[in-house]
Amino acid sequence: MLHVKTNTVQGYKGMNIPFTMLSKKEDSEKLAILLPGAGYTVQAPILHYSTGVFINKSFDVLQVKYQYNNEFYADFSMDELSEAIKVDVHTVLDSVRAERTYENVYLIGKSIGTIAMSSVLEREEFKKAKAIWLTPLIQREDVLGSMAGSVNKGLFIIGDRDHHYSEEEFLKAAENPNITTRLIPNVNHSLEYEEDIVESIDVLKSIIKDIENF
Repeated sequence: MLHVKTNTVQGYKGMNIPFTMLSKKEDSEKLAILLPGAGYTVQAPILHYSTGVFINKSFDVLQVKYQYNNEFYADFSMDELSEAIKVDVHTVLDSVRAERTYENVYLIGKSIGTIAMSSVLEREEFKKAKAIWLTPLIQREDVLGSMAGSVNKGLFIIGDRDHHYSEEEFLKAAENPNITTRLIPNVNHSLEYEEDIVESIDVLKSIIKDIENF
């Protein structure tokens, strides 16, 4: 039976940050943390099916549900938004880890979520976590630096039609022997083809298999 627990914390500038913990097994020592994009939420295909992958492996799954499309953030600069996501995610993690600790942790970050992921991986308790980088913002110095220098085992997936893709930055991250990279031709920031739904579903299936096997 799947247990679902939803809560909120006060994040950056007092904004409520909702999160959901899904648990299949009582007292699991395994945790998967989902850090979605701004528009690509935990209900979007890759993160939805990734949740299922980890639930089936008896992981607890933490879905952080920040809402940076909210009008509250409309006047934020990118620097302030980056600060907000780091504060918000760390605050959620502090709340969860105050209740219990986990031995086996995966971090799954999508797009803007990789800004927070880069910061989280600096914490001592996540030094052995596995990191799944989905369309990371590799043109940002903090994200690329984290990936290129990471001691964490990582999986990095991006498309060459992603507006955040850069061959130079991709190759820098790929030089890290701890990271397995996959560059998918002709797919966009959603890891989909612009005009081919059926082929997009095949890409989705292959990505979920990659995550399942990682």
